[in-house]
Amino acid sequence: MTLRLRAAILTACLGFSGAAGAQQANPLDVIPDKMPFSTPYGEPISLSRAQTAIAAAIGEAQNRGWALNVAVFDSGANLVAFARMDNAQLGSIAIAQHKARAAVKYRRPTKAFEEGIQKNDNKYLLTLDDVIASRGGIPLIQNGKLIGAIGCSGGTGSQDEAACMVGAATINR
Repeated sequence: MTLRLRAAILTACLGFSGAAGAQQANPLDVIPDKMPFSTPYGEPISLSRAQTAIAAAIGEAQNRGWALNVAVFDSGANLVAFARMDNAQLGSIAIAQHKARAAVKYRRPTKAFEEGIQKNDNKYLLTLDDVIASRGGIPLIQNGKLIGAIGCSGGTGSQDEAACMVGAATINR
């Protein structure tokens, strides 16, 4: 008798949770009309332009008293230029590079991953290769084409992003 009662309760619980789950639509099942983040890749950024973007980001960081690491990757996800400000933390060297690489590979600011995971609970983003869910990686767009990306790390995410935006503004006009 107890076994039958347990089975009935289990069936009722499974049926109830299944019915509740069926009522909720999965936002990932929505099919957009247009492809998001579809900026075409362009020619790789030159060293001089990469250095200009880095100098602008460093200038912003210096004005605010921040010590950052700044990296620029080209449209093929290759490192073009890197700078480590005096006293910038060593652990952020790889993170600055990771942010730039992810921004160029996925053609979007890394803030999109941060928001996708934190605000929208899109945990599947954590399964994608080379994703970093921290702001501070910004694509560099010239004439409607992605020529590279800049990544900053060493401060808070918002500090990294603010410095990167200044560096990106030398390209993204």
